[in-house]
Amino acid sequence: MGGHLSPWPTYTSGQTILQNRKPCSDDYRKRVGSCQQHPFRTAKPQYLEELENYLRKELLLLDLGTDSTQELRLQPYREIFEFFIEDFKTYKPLLSSIKNAYEGMLAHQREKIRALEPLKAKLVTVNEDCNERILAMRAEEKYEISLLKKEKMNLLKLIDKKNEEKISLQSEVTKLRKNLAEEYLHYLSERDACKILIADLNELRYQREDMSLAQSPGIWGEDPVKLTLALKMTRQDLTRTQMELNNMKANFGDVVPRRDFEMQEKTNKDLQEQLDTLRASYEEVRKEHEILMQLHMSTLKERDQFFSELQEIQRTSTPRPDWTKCKDVVAGGPERWQMLAEGKNSDQLVDVLLEEIGSGLLREKDFFPGLGYGEAIPAFLRFDGLVENKKPSKKDVVNLLKDAWKERLAEEQKETFPDFFFNFLEHRFGPSDAMAWAYTIFENIKIFHSNEVMSQFYAVLMGKRSENVYVTQKETVAQLLKEMTNADSQNEGLLTMEQFNTVLKSTFPLKTEEQIQELMEAGGWHPSSSNADLLNYRSLFMEDEEGQSEPFVQKLWEQYMDEKDEYLQQLKQELGIELHEEVTLPKLRGGLMTIDPSLDKQTVNTYMSQAFQLPESEMPEEGDEKEEAVVEILQTALERLQVIDIRRVGPREPEPAS
Repeated sequence: MGGHLSPWPTYTSGQTILQNRKPCSDDYRKRVGSCQQHPFRTAKPQYLEELENYLRKELLLLDLGTDSTQELRLQPYREIFEFFIEDFKTYKPLLSSIKNAYEGMLAHQREKIRALEPLKAKLVTVNEDCNERILAMRAEEKYEISLLKKEKMNLLKLIDKKNEEKISLQSEVTKLRKNLAEEYLHYLSERDACKILIADLNELRYQREDMSLAQSPGIWGEDPVKLTLALKMTRQDLTRTQMELNNMKANFGDVVPRRDFEMQEKTNKDLQEQLDTLRASYEEVRKEHEILMQLHMSTLKERDQFFSELQEIQRTSTPRPDWTKCKDVVAGGPERWQMLAEGKNSDQLVDVLLEEIGSGLLREKDFFPGLGYGEAIPAFLRFDGLVENKKPSKKDVVNLLKDAWKERLAEEQKETFPDFFFNFLEHRFGPSDAMAWAYTIFENIKIFHSNEVMSQFYAVLMGKRSENVYVTQKETVAQLLKEMTNADSQNEGLLTMEQFNTVLKSTFPLKTEEQIQELMEAGGWHPSSSNADLLNYRSLFMEDEEGQSEPFVQKLWEQYMDEKDEYLQQLKQELGIELHEEVTLPKLRGGLMTIDPSLDKQTVNTYMSQAFQLPESEMPEEGDEKEEAVVEILQTALERLQVIDIRRVGPREPEPAS
């Protein structure tokens, strides 16, 4: 064909190019016969006949197969179309595009069918499951319907039975109502008959009475009708009077006359007033009796205490020494001894005498023997050999100690007090003389117990007292002076006794009236003083050249020490154990909180840390099981607490009255 496109079948419009008919079929034979009957028509192109013959053969082969599918039947047409495209080069691109479009569409439809195959299978499975469920539900519904029908029949039978019972009960009620009506009519007729009979009887009785009255001689000739009416009215009056009498008895049977009531009420009021007066008198007498009993018991205790003290004094006392003999021995003569002994008891005079003797011995010594390097020796005294005695005066030692305190209070990085003391001496006198001054000052402060500055410095240096005690006492004195200065509006240095008393009470709210009285007496008050008397309060805080305070400040210190001893004694009594017994941390904390409920947690922890010698960071928390494991001898714990500044923070709660 050479790529030449034949014009057939343009002019043979009545002839089909290729029919979709099976070869060798009846229709095919008819068409072949018709073609043979018209031999003069234009013949098909040879290439077309070849293609048709090839197609018929392929279709015939497919029809002979038993398992031919639509996909296989499409294959011959696809091959014919490819042959057609290959031979017609001019139309090949267009025909190829057409073929590819159809192939793409077929592939798409094939993929779509392939994707729907699992859904179809799943749909079939779901359909079967649904059918099974529907059948099961129908069977269940049939069973339930049958049960409901049976129940319905039973209920209908029960309803019929109840209806029958209702009908029978209604008939019985009707019968009973009928019987009741008959009985009611019967009793009603009987009642009427009884009333008529009673009326007849009364009438007969009245007639008999009338006849008897008519026949009596006293009223002979009276009208019977009039007498009958009078009798009837009299009977009515009698009945009414009887009813009123019964009513009065019922209402006023328990009522007394008003006059008797008022007399009894007045008597009762007088007796009540007498009773109230007697009760008030009894209450006053009872309170006075309780007060007297308390005074009696306290007097008995004081008597027993004084008696035991008297016996102890009588047993242990020695003849009172004649202290006037010392005036010729002490340096300075009688005048100095008079000044030293003024206002002191025997115990204090012994201290004064020992200080005088010790000071004399110190002045005679030129050297002190070194104490060595033992662990028991304080760090500032560790030295071998002889140490020079600097022989300072008492005033010089006091001034040196005051300077040491000032530097200690200004120090930022706190070190141990003995180390600070030795470093202070090194800075003051140089490393070469520091040890000599340490021994000299130590020997002086060890002897002069009566000097406040020396005794307090010695106690802190040897660890017998915390330096906070000294600092707190100084702060207390400074605060008291500040309060007095604030009360002095004129800034004249003078206060009235009333102002002095007010300042003391406001500054020391926990002190008793007796303690306030002692402070006022130490400040210059005496019973003959009036509230308007003036006091030079600044003189109360002055010191002499040896550091001795005025009696007022000394009394403050004495009261502080007494209060501390009393506080620890109350703690011991609250714990209720002996000094040699062990006390646990929770028990000691509980005792402190009982005698002083106003203590805060930080202060209690500080006290516990001192008593049990534990750092506060290692203290077990309150309520922890480890608390019970922390124990200490009570006497040791109290001695450790005696060292620090321990005092009452708030008032003790009063014990509930029994």
